[in-house]
Amino acid sequence: MPVADMVTRMKITPITRRMIIRRSIAVITITMTTTTKTTIITTVTMIITTSIATTSIITAIPMLMTANEPALDRSGMTEREAAALYRLLTWLSPSFPVGGFSYSSGIEWAVEAGDIIDAVSLQNWLAAMLADGSGFCDAVFLAQAHRAAESCDDGALRDIAELAAAFVPSRERQLETSAQGRAFIEIARSAWDCAGLEATIAGCEGMIVYPVAVGVVSAAHAIPLAPTLHAFLHALTSNWISAGSRLIPLGQTDSQRVLAALEPVVWATAKRAITATLDDLGSATFRADLASLRHETQYTRLFRS
Repeated sequence: MPVADMVTRMKITPITRRMIIRRSIAVITITMTTTTKTTIITTVTMIITTSIATTSIITAIPMLMTANEPALDRSGMTEREAAALYRLLTWLSPSFPVGGFSYSSGIEWAVEAGDIIDAVSLQNWLAAMLADGSGFCDAVFLAQAHRAAESCDDGALRDIAELAAAFVPSRERQLETSAQGRAFIEIARSAWDCAGLEATIAGCEGMIVYPVAVGVVSAAHAIPLAPTLHAFLHALTSNWISAGSRLIPLGQTDSQRVLAALEPVVWATAKRAITATLDDLGSATFRADLASLRHETQYTRLFRS
């Protein structure tokens, strides 16, 4: 095989190539005439130069692509979106210490009275609470508080917080929403503080109930309203199902079936609440309101509401 072909086919470094060429030229010089020597040396030199240049170009292309092209995000989310999801999953998790496990929103009395006896009746009860009761009202308050905090409208935020604190049907329900709201704010201050949060909280000027607290904190952290609203309603529904599963009782599979069946109700409630105004507030779940009142004098109780 000719020397030139051997050099171009071998995968060797440029320095090694030069050494091979020099040795080849030395051998050729001993055995060839002057004219032949010049021709071979010129040919080999051109081959090496072309090979080195090609190698340099091939090596440089990936470096240029790496420098100019943005890094691909394999998770499919930006850093801000990932942070928002992480915080919502944390804040609205059953392990977040707001004490939601100790409240049933009147479900305990409904079980005692025989209104809720199985998974189907629990699902129907909660569907009404979500669509036409406290679930929808809390979602409206969250959305309104989020928008007011986002736009730094302290006057509107103060009015929303005051109305939300008064918009509860019983003493125990007020205890439930105010205690969870206070705990949520205190933990957010100590563990999840951010610029502007303290000023936004101060703008409420009084009691901050749970949905308002979630709306205010999520707005301060620049978390969009839509995912916040869906996460809040999911957490609310999950807590109600947890209470019902302990009171009826229900197994874990039946509890998950109820949660799955309520998914479209949660979505529809969030869709209504995100476009609703304070004038759209209202409740038609009279039996659930009565349950929260009757629970205050119930003889045996596991829950605080």
